[in-house]
Amino acid sequence: MKIIIPMAGRGSRLRPHTLTVPKPLVPIAGKPIVQRLCEDIARLYDGRVEEIAFVIGDFGKEVEAHLKEVAEGLGAKVSIYYQDSPEGTAHAIWMARDSMDGEIIIAFADTLFRANFTIDRSKDGAIWVKSVENPTSFGVVTLDKEGIIQELVEKPQEFISDLAIIGIYYIKDGAALREEIKHLIENDLRDGREYQLTSALESMKVKGARFVPGKVDDWMDCGNKTHVLDTTAKILQYDASDQVQLVARDVVSVNSVIIPPCFIGSKVRLENSVVGPFVSIGSNTSVSHSVIQSSIVGENSEVVHSNLRNSMVGNEALVESQVRNLDVGDFCRVKSE
Repeated sequence: MKIIIPMAGRGSRLRPHTLTVPKPLVPIAGKPIVQRLCEDIARLYDGRVEEIAFVIGDFGKEVEAHLKEVAEGLGAKVSIYYQDSPEGTAHAIWMARDSMDGEIIIAFADTLFRANFTIDRSKDGAIWVKSVENPTSFGVVTLDKEGIIQELVEKPQEFISDLAIIGIYYIKDGAALREEIKHLIENDLRDGREYQLTSALESMKVKGARFVPGKVDDWMDCGNKTHVLDTTAKILQYDASDQVQLVARDVVSVNSVIIPPCFIGSKVRLENSVVGPFVSIGSNTSVSHSVIQSSIVGENSEVVHSNLRNSMVGNEALVESQVRNLDVGDFCRVKSE
């Protein structure tokens, strides 16, 4: 089985943090989003992951090297493809067409999930869904009486279903999907201005493919600061319940309190501070005379005489401020007068 991860988007809703780091590499409780996504799929899939194909923008060699480490850490071959212009979900997947054969899982790298990830190989595919309150913002599916997906509709303006597509798909015959996407692109069949994956899947369904819904227990968005902080809190709780080691053994804590769950990276120094709950602090960061709650602080940063809540602080940053809600990118300095 192969995993295809489209991740070329600019991540504009998560700026300033995506000005220096692609959104899928933003850390969630110490691990980049895309790494967590790949590990979750590999852990729950009952077979061997042969290849992970990443569809990226011009992210640079350092990012590509990190993605290679992610794939190799799961015993898989890595393939890197490039998408120069954002022309829709089907177009992003088309960039990885050389990897589209046999069984494939497509997972968009802006979401995390918790699920019993079972695959029914007697069907042609599965589309993972979650009930939502406002389905007009999502692609949705409708089901027939047998529980087979009957229709796929992109952002319906009138209610037809509340089962939103979360961005994870299993396709039994990757080559068949490749041909449907090829047909869309060669004939310029767009939905609005973009080539949509739902259009290709709908065409497969019309030709007889039977897709079933996959259900998730939790679907966690990573699209903006608020969602990233909420997702970090959930992941910290899940990791704590799974007895994951969240606080590095070489953390130095002087007259400080850690209120779990928190992720505290290697060589972090805490002095006269209270940290937690729901805090993630990257490696080599120092925190002194501060209180931090429900926040993320990156690597190699310094927080001094600060009171942070619902904040994101990037890498190589300095914060010395009583402002409670901050959004500070990499290499920035914030100091109270």
